[in-house]
Amino acid sequence: MGLVRFGVSLPGELLRRFDVLIRQKGYQSRSEALRDLIRDALVQAQWQEPGADTAGTITLVYDHATRELQDTLTELQHSHHRLIVSSLHVHLDEHNCLEVVVLRGKARELQQVADRLIGTRGVKHGKLTITTTGRELK
Repeated sequence: MGLVRFGVSLPGELLRRFDVLIRQKGYQSRSEALRDLIRDALVQAQWQEPGADTAGTITLVYDHATRELQDTLTELQHSHHRLIVSSLHVHLDEHNCLEVVVLRGKARELQQVADRLIGTRGVKHGKLTITTTGRELK
């Protein structure tokens, strides 16, 4: 389809604040910033479709000394091995670890894995970051 130009009407103050944000984030133009906002909205919508093929990361922070926690997290990941692409384990200090799990699969399944891992006793903080496989975005 190529590039299409269209006009957007905004209140002046909203545009001023948007321009500040654009500069802070280093965009070269309003068009680049709008494209990213639209793509983000499309990814969010894709995740609302339970059967959509998606990707994401789960970030966990936990105290490795918590009894049986490491075994439980490993067991949960092994039981969902078909969804897990990779994982990274980082020692933050003598007690705390950060683990990043990369997943790919149906949105509903990834959310369920994230909920199980984040809800595990001993996990101090967890977050699912959603994204897309990229096939549907231009």
